[in-house]
Amino acid sequence: MRYREEEKDEILENESEEETVVLDESNEIDESNEIELLKSELKDFKEKYLRTLAEVENFKKRINEERIRERKYFNQSLIEKFVNTLDIFDKTVNIKTDDEKLKNFLIGFEMINNNLKQILADEGVKPIESTGKQFDPAVHYAVETDYDETIEDGLVIEEIQRGYTFKDRVLRPATVKVNKKNKEEN
Repeated sequence: MRYREEEKDEILENESEEETVVLDESNEIDESNEIELLKSELKDFKEKYLRTLAEVENFKKRINEERIRERKYFNQSLIEKFVNTLDIFDKTVNIKTDDEKLKNFLIGFEMINNNLKQILADEGVKPIESTGKQFDPAVHYAVETDYDETIEDGLVIEEIQRGYTFKDRVLRPATVKVNKKNKEEN
């Protein structure tokens, strides 16, 4: 009987060792799955981190570009108002008169007008040359068409109101009359 008890004990020990081995193997499988899962999560977090970092860098660049653009054009609205007044002043200075006193005043006003134009030119305001140039809808605003056979089709015949550019933007398009053939004449 004793022999049988020892045999039972041995069998139980062997079974428990097998279970331990099986449990150890399943633990190793669970641990390796868990490690793979953690590695994949880590990879995902790294990708999200790098993507977020890139987005922040792009945002900083965009904000910096907007600041530069704002500084470059910060006084555009003031200059737009000033250009309209300068056009009126320019027309006034260029009137023809026979009165000597008025001529003397106009000479002084013409010097002021030229100084104002120089100040605007120093700030980046330039008049748009229109008469005799090809019509360009980006810088010209056509209000009339006329036809002259001696002039090429599509050229600006007359500048009604001067246009201006401010740095690389159109401040005000030139209002023009364009040479255009009528369809009936073709």
